[in-house]
Amino acid sequence: MASKRVAVVTGSNKGIGLAIVRSLCKKFDGDVILTSRDEGRGKEAVKQLKEKESLNPVYHQLDITNAQSIEGLVTFVKDTYGGLDVLINNAGIAYKSASTAPDLEQATVTMATNFTATLNISRAFFPLLRPGARVVNVASFTGKLSKYGPAVKAKFTDPNLTEAGLVSLMEEYISVIREGKASELGWNNTKYGTSKTAVIALSKIHAKELAASDKEDILVNSCCPGWVKMDMAGDRAPLTPDEGAVTPVTCALLPPGSPNGEFWRDQKVSEW
Repeated sequence: MASKRVAVVTGSNKGIGLAIVRSLCKKFDGDVILTSRDEGRGKEAVKQLKEKESLNPVYHQLDITNAQSIEGLVTFVKDTYGGLDVLINNAGIAYKSASTAPDLEQATVTMATNFTATLNISRAFFPLLRPGARVVNVASFTGKLSKYGPAVKAKFTDPNLTEAGLVSLMEEYISVIREGKASELGWNNTKYGTSKTAVIALSKIHAKELAASDKEDILVNSCCPGWVKMDMAGDRAPLTPDEGAVTPVTCALLPPGSPNGEFWRDQKVSEW
């Protein structure tokens, strides 16, 4: 059992995450772990996949913002499988455009979930990555560099940017929001977009770090699933969740020698 391959998909009881699990259950040679913050909803999603589609995902609870919850999943994977072959960081949040929550609250909560929690779960799982593992961070076209002024853009693209430096940059962003100067200082005009820029930058940093380690053929990429109909994006979006799952799954199943540390869109490397 310890040598069986395994994939973990965060935030996967609905939407794109659920579609990713569905696709991996059909294409990935191993177990696929469906995770959710709410255990009842997650188990119901697993039940539906088993009963209606004859698929057989494994369920485990995961709140990516909770260190104890992350530790519980990492321990389960380590004890059950001995390692990890695919990690898809899909879990995330976005405030509705009509939200009346204060800007600082929106920025802090969005960054803590979409960036910091993604960093934390990646760090927790990296020791378990087996040779040939794939890490996929689901990002967005809203995180593209064209949405920033030159000074901020230069900070994100600095070839010497480290994980610690990126964390500091995101702390700087929160301070800028607190002062009400985001647009004036050349930052992305959406909190969600900024969090996804950070995720893309983090993917590049982690790709470089793992490429320099003693583990063979580990790829870390970020991707845009497209504009998908779901709670977060609304009904005007043109893509179904299954269509949105295509690029993340493509990145999860890349053959050896494929691009590393890149931003993907429509199943191919795209300009960040």
